[in-house]
Amino acid sequence: MGVLCLPPLFHRYNRAFFATAIPYHQLRLSWSRRMSRAAGSYRRRGGLGQITLSLPVLSPLPASATHSTLMHEMIHAWVDLVLQRREGHGPCFRAKMGEINGQDMGPTISIRHHFPVPPSPASWQARCDCCGVVTPYQRRVKGLACRACCGRFNGGCWDQRFLLRFEAPPPTGPGPEELGLGWQP
Repeated sequence: MGVLCLPPLFHRYNRAFFATAIPYHQLRLSWSRRMSRAAGSYRRRGGLGQITLSLPVLSPLPASATHSTLMHEMIHAWVDLVLQRREGHGPCFRAKMGEINGQDMGPTISIRHHFPVPPSPASWQARCDCCGVVTPYQRRVKGLACRACCGRFNGGCWDQRFLLRFEAPPPTGPGPEELGLGWQP
């Protein structure tokens, strides 16, 4: 699937399901190349709402995934900008989602999607020098101690003796041996 142009979809769904109530002039629509953990998001800063869809998650999927994700985020915008409520996936969101799904005119909207999210490799790994456990992390965390060792040796309280040591993860992919670059007698 290619990247769909969002404003025409927004206007079509705003007319069909929201009686053009979502104020387009108070909203920004965009694609994100960086968002990789969710298919979409809605946020508001000040009076401006922002619907962002994930390019890495949605681009390999059928267009229906983009349509349902956009409509999901539009319900958030409707609840926030029109009803002026802050409720996440609360009763107003669920009622509107049920109403739209009941019309059988568009893609099915759900609270959770089951799209395959591309895994992002860990940027760091934390090693406990006491027990040797290695855990992947996306970022370094200062002052983090091994929970298992703190529990086992210090009654569950944080202890500096069990601070985790952050290091770069080993490279992935074939090593020199697999590429035929290793030393051979």
